[in-house]
Amino acid sequence: MPIIKPISSLRNQTRNISSLCHEQDEPVYLTTNGEGDLVVMSIEHYEKLKTRVELFEKLAVAQAQAAAGEKGLTHSQVIKKLRQRLHGR
Repeated sequence: MPIIKPISSLRNQTRNISSLCHEQDEPVYLTTNGEGDLVVMSIEHYEKLKTRVELFEKLAVAQAQAAAGEKGLTHSQVIKKLRQRLHGR
């Protein structure tokens, strides 16, 4: 369930909002005059979201390439390339 607070809470209860973000691992939605205005979240939560977005962007590119008929690498080719990178060749 989303955590919703008035924006004045940010000024008056900054530590409480920070604790909520960290303990719940959820963003806190701040409102102004009953309307959504800002979202506050922990750095950890933000990094997770950013990583997820990057993954979805890469998957979208791969799907577009597959739809265009482009051939990808086989599993064995990927493993070979990873091993070469790992061993510095």
